[in-house]
Amino acid sequence: MKGRVLIIAGSDCSGGAGIQADLKTVMALGGYGMSAITALTAQNTQGVRAIHLPPSDFLRQQIEACLEDIGADAIKIGMVGSIENAEVIAAVLQGNPEVPVILDPVMVATSGAALGSDEVARFIKQTLLPLAHLATPNLPEAEALLGRAIKDEEAMLPAVKDLAGLGAGAIVLKGGHGEGAMVRDILWDGNEAHIFENPRLETSATHGTGCTLASAIATGLAQNMTLHEACERAIAYVQGAIKTAPKLGKGHGPLNHAVTQE
Repeated sequence: MKGRVLIIAGSDCSGGAGIQADLKTVMALGGYGMSAITALTAQNTQGVRAIHLPPSDFLRQQIEACLEDIGADAIKIGMVGSIENAEVIAAVLQGNPEVPVILDPVMVATSGAALGSDEVARFIKQTLLPLAHLATPNLPEAEALLGRAIKDEEAMLPAVKDLAGLGAGAIVLKGGHGEGAMVRDILWDGNEAHIFENPRLETSATHGTGCTLASAIATGLAQNMTLHEACERAIAYVQGAIKTAPKLGKGHGPLNHAVTQE
């Protein structure tokens, strides 16, 4: 077991996204996962029913308990939950600049439910994004961060460069919300673009894909992979997990996070 990954994110009681998906992913790829929970959600494949936010000081204690004992080779951030949580997370990152940070700027669930206020979204853009080594927005999240539409694949390349201009060290702009026979994901590593293309899968098993990809990349970086290697493995892992999804639930179903064990 190689690579310690601290995941700061929300819990999904149905197991398909959030902390649950993150920990499954880290383990499947041979890493060691830890969690600091920002929010408890009552949700399933059909949508989010309720969100409970623990006190931000408790989030701080969870993070400190992990870092002061086991430590971390990478930190993955998902759902932030509240501005108070965001401020705690920012303080932790500023105090541990040597640890690579993978930010999945989660603002809306696959079902369409909002997972944070406008104030949280602004804090993510203005404060957390510049502290991230890598951010992994999907197209709607990228549009929210840039304040403009990304109409087609041709618009993705200038968009990924502009996203990097907001302060993150690197960007993976995910193309899953796009159209066409191929899914195009673009990695901007700070100097050049790397394009990953895969066949678009006709499936409803998309619950937790963003969480899974970011955690898979974080695991690779924690295992001393290059950024390109970590992204390439992570994208392949998500593709495999979608292809072999267990077909559970009545809505957007979960992935098969154990695909590497089969």
